[in-house]
Amino acid sequence: MLSSSARLSCRSAANPTALQSRSAQTFKAFYATIRSLRQTYEPPEPDDVEPSEKDFILSLLRANPSLRDTKSYLASFGPRPQSPKPPAPKPEHSPLLADKDVSAQTETKPPDIEPSPSPVVASILNPVYRRTALVKIQAPFTDRQLESIARGMVYLEKLGLVSVIVVENDQLPRGEGGERAALVEETMRVVNALEKQGAQARPVLGAVVRLGPKPDEEDSTEQRDYILPEAHTFPSDLIHIRSALRAGEIPVLPPLALDSFCRSVRIDANDVIAALVRGMGEAAALENTQVHGDEAPSMFPDEIDLTPLRLMIINREGGVPSYARGGMPHLLINLTSEYSYIRDTFDPRWKAAHPTALSNLELARTCLAFMPPTSSAVMVSHRSPSHLIGNLITNKPAVSSSLPHALLQGNRKLTPHTPTLLRRGLPIRVVRGVNEIDKGKMKALLEQSFRRVLNEDAFWTRMERDLDFAIIAGDYAGAAIVTREQCPPGTSPAVAPITYLDKFAVLPSHQGDGTVDFLWVALHDETYGLGLPFSANPNGGKEGRGEGRDLVWRSRADNPVNKWYFERSTGHLRQGDWVLFWCDAEVRLKTEEGRRANAGLSYLEEWEKGRLATWSDVVMKIPSSWKPKA
Repeated sequence: MLSSSARLSCRSAANPTALQSRSAQTFKAFYATIRSLRQTYEPPEPDDVEPSEKDFILSLLRANPSLRDTKSYLASFGPRPQSPKPPAPKPEHSPLLADKDVSAQTETKPPDIEPSPSPVVASILNPVYRRTALVKIQAPFTDRQLESIARGMVYLEKLGLVSVIVVENDQLPRGEGGERAALVEETMRVVNALEKQGAQARPVLGAVVRLGPKPDEEDSTEQRDYILPEAHTFPSDLIHIRSALRAGEIPVLPPLALDSFCRSVRIDANDVIAALVRGMGEAAALENTQVHGDEAPSMFPDEIDLTPLRLMIINREGGVPSYARGGMPHLLINLTSEYSYIRDTFDPRWKAAHPTALSNLELARTCLAFMPPTSSAVMVSHRSPSHLIGNLITNKPAVSSSLPHALLQGNRKLTPHTPTLLRRGLPIRVVRGVNEIDKGKMKALLEQSFRRVLNEDAFWTRMERDLDFAIIAGDYAGAAIVTREQCPPGTSPAVAPITYLDKFAVLPSHQGDGTVDFLWVALHDETYGLGLPFSANPNGGKEGRGEGRDLVWRSRADNPVNKWYFERSTGHLRQGDWVLFWCDAEVRLKTEEGRRANAGLSYLEEWEKGRLATWSDVVMKIPSSWKPKA
């Protein structure tokens, strides 16, 4: 009797048409499977999704840190360098041992076996350095939402970042009866959620900050670009927080402060957090001045650096909405140069969905003024706890803000819940004359960035003739130099002159802190993005007024930065040892797309004909700015 597979084979042989049909269906299924495998699938994060034990590892993998990110993380959280101990002095005379003592010693310590230290001893000898973060939790949240938030806090603790949490309830009216009891209840809910995730948490229900500014600042006339908090604290007030951190517990506080009559009153959680950021930083600085000797910090592995490394604002509304993305969140904010403009362009219609966006923006600006320059703040929705892992490891936004807008708008990662990363940042300014450039600082920047020696006379002579503008970040922490390269006679006005990116440089000490993205966004706004509404940034340039131009530049084929250029350019052309990149003027493309409606753009437009040949001919003849290598 034939098996079912044999009968199927006989029928297939008797009916070749059926066999071909079945083969076609199998091929289609196979192709569909392969096609689905090639598509990146990211599961949604609704509130009712059960947490997986693999979430922590998956969050680490999704962060996808670069080598620089990894080194930066290890520099902050890795083991502290240990000073080598001096060798023990050898005795001048070895004691004589009896024969039985010698045999016993030989038996207990075989020469070919080396004892390995226990994991406990290894962890003591090689401790992981723990840092602190201030976390604002804007309640109310459901139990499931708090579970998601607590899971994120536990993940951060595993990586060395211990949270100091301040709980606020936006829907709890001020001044009503039972207000304090409601705040304590909300605080205990957070504590219980943390403990259910395996963390140790300690409610600190007493006030640890004092109402009002510091006594020596009441009449201060010092100019500041931030608002002082309406509360303060002293190192002695932090005893409960310090005790909890030393015990391996996460302190959780309600927004309370002591008034002048030593009464515990409710104040704005932003003032509590700002006071804690400042006070913890001052306490850490005081401890460092009291430590003497290089070996002292590594002698106490249980100590935690009180200096806040991160500020995290977890709420229901997510990040700060951006006018450039139709209300979708800002990805990265340079507070020094963008703060005022973001407030001025905040659409009143966003107030309903983002009622605390501007107050949290102000909180970030105040806190980052008291935190180390490498610190950052993140505003994140309760739906995205995994983004906290990526922010901690890479200290970068979830999606780079310098990517093309069309790519960001079509990227599935950009959602209303995408977090906003905030950095203290640097001032960005545009200059249009060589006389406005500090040649000494620019030379130092270029040589440190490119690790080459600048041919000064030839370089500045060419800049005097061809410079269009330069974008400078801070005190020459980074710069982009753009020239106008002349084309042969008869070249189409759509191509000539060429807007050429001659130099794009960032100091090594500022690589990875957001400066490169700040520079590229400003470069976009002054060149190929000029004319778009969201290019009207007040950086001293054209502020969005004018007609965008194609931006062209070249890079060595072996330049490791090329991967970054590939992601931001419209196209590229390999030219032997060089790669030619360009970005198309965005306004021109949008205008043509609008005219043709559903017809869309063709692969080669009329104005694009011959431009690659012209670009290649002109750009490849630009002389090198560097002296020959020795």
